[in-house]
Amino acid sequence: MRTPAVKRTFATWPARVHNVSMDHATPLEQALHAARALVLADLVAGEAAEADVVSLVEDSVTHRRWWVEQWPEGVDYLAGLVAQDVKDALLQKHGRWPLCPVCNHGEPHALDVEPELGTDPQWVCSEAGVRVAPVGGLGPVFGGRVE
Repeated sequence: MRTPAVKRTFATWPARVHNVSMDHATPLEQALHAARALVLADLVAGEAAEADVVSLVEDSVTHRRWWVEQWPEGVDYLAGLVAQDVKDALLQKHGRWPLCPVCNHGEPHALDVEPELGTDPQWVCSEAGVRVAPVGGLGPVFGGRVE
């Protein structure tokens, strides 16, 4: 019963982030907020936005804040890195995420983030060799609505 409340709260997160005035936020904070919102949107789409999973997002954002402070040129890579961090952490604690919606045969497998270090990160199925959705865009793929 608790999960739907979490889903409703985070389902509108990206829309609220874009409507919030961030005039006083640094480019780093803006990029961190955007990366957080994109990954949360994908977690909601995959029905994985449980409290402990959202904590993994926050852990990644904290780590990546330090990382970008050391390498400011990496700010454009934050969304893909946070997505990959959360994917890796989920594999260790809960299993594969996000599961590939493209392949209906063989062993279930997770999507990958590509490029590994680059702008415009995408969820891809490496087995089928297809792009599935941009990071933050899994909602329509999993049958959710677009905010």
